Amino acid sequence: MRQDSLAPPPVRTALVILDGLGDRPHPDTGGVSPVEAARTPHLDQLCRDGRMGDVVLVGPGIAPESDAGVLALLGYDPVHDSPGRGVLEAVGVGVSLEPGDVAMRLNFATSDGSGVIRDARVGRNLTTTEAERLAAELTGADLLNDLGIQAEVRATVGHRGVLWLHPRSGGRLSPEVTNSDPFYEKVGGMGQARRPIDGRPLAVAATDPTPEARRTAGAVNEFLRRSEGVLAGSSVNARRAVSGKLLANTILLRNAGSLPDPPMQPFAARTGFDGAAVTEMPVERGIARLLGLTDLYVGPMGLDRDRSLGERAEVTRKALSEHSFVYVHLKGPDEPGHDGQALLKKEIIESLDRAFFGPFLEALDWSTTRLIVTADHATPCVLRGHSDDPVPLVLRGAGVAPDPSSGAAAPKFSERSAGLGSLGHLRGLDVLGLLGSRAPPR
Repeated sequence: MRQDSLAPPPVRTALVILDGLGDRPHPDTGGVSPVEAARTPHLDQLCRDGRMGDVVLVGPGIAPESDAGVLALLGYDPVHDSPGRGVLEAVGVGVSLEPGDVAMRLNFATSDGSGVIRDARVGRNLTTTEAERLAAELTGADLLNDLGIQAEVRATVGHRGVLWLHPRSGGRLSPEVTNSDPFYEKVGGMGQARRPIDGRPLAVAATDPTPEARRTAGAVNEFLRRSEGVLAGSSVNARRAVSGKLLANTILLRNAGSLPDPPMQPFAARTGFDGAAVTEMPVERGIARLLGLTDLYVGPMGLDRDRSLGERAEVTRKALSEHSFVYVHLKGPDEPGHDGQALLKKEIIESLDRAFFGPFLEALDWSTTRLIVTADHATPCVLRGHSDDPVPLVLRGAGVAPDPSSGAAAPKFSERSAGLGSLGHLRGLDVLGLLGSRAPPR
């Protein structure tokens, strides 16, 4: 179905992005993907009443991070339009970046005695409180004072954080530097997953010959070297050692960025939509803020998953009654993908269908609503990381006639059905047009 075959945009439009949803067949889920194995009656009904296709978020061979996938789905080229993951995370937690500052995404990680990364997420049990304590110790140490740079660490959620570099003297810093994180590489403003032969942190290097880039690379390497002593002496790690937990003894940095100049084009100016964003994590919140979307941040999921999803459905329904466009980002499926837990991923997808889509879809007026459900990238359990696999997409609502062949081609919300759908094979940048953008494309 071509985009120009759609009726004019309806009164309300919504884009629901399920983080890391895409997957591959897995033995633990009967030789099909966790998505296909999951019981998803509400999503399946969308498939029967609408149309399916699949999406390559950025391009073949590119395994995008979440920020790149989200930006593409919102109509922005993640390579050229993104200011970098570090900036998006920093804006998401309220860092007051200034021109000439650099921000990088930070992971607390665990390395072994030889420096090889044992776990890039500290066993996924570093609490936000522990990370905040480590961040305060690193910031308090003022590790780059002698280089004329203020180095501040902001913890975000769990093992995640931001390194904020602010020059006190010596002029501006430059984001044109490589990652120390060996599991991701920087391509323009975008990060993409990579699979290193040697899982040791990398030396950071300048990617252009300017003095600012060389200074920044040298400062980041010095920060990483000096941070080792702070982490080794932290009471947080002492208590974790006594408890038999992995230590947060290493820092991984990636996707340096600076405030965009000129600023990113606001979403409303680009699309004509009055938009709002329901987000759970700082990076997606940062995207919403930089694009001028109304910020409806709900924070990370609580212990009661179904209750938290029900609350998100309620927030989304209210937002959809007040705005012409709502973007929703739900984190759930990504983490079990990284951990190789196919059965848990299946369980979370079933919770999404039951506790979010059930109440969200109830009694929607489809004559005035158009909805897309898709993903920002694939995180196959067999890979334990992001991939370039196409992700499923379903389109339902005003002006969208059901596919006559849907009974055969799209009986189930899954990667396999999506690959056979009448919408065909889409790029991430194509997706927003399915909602009927009110502004002409660039």
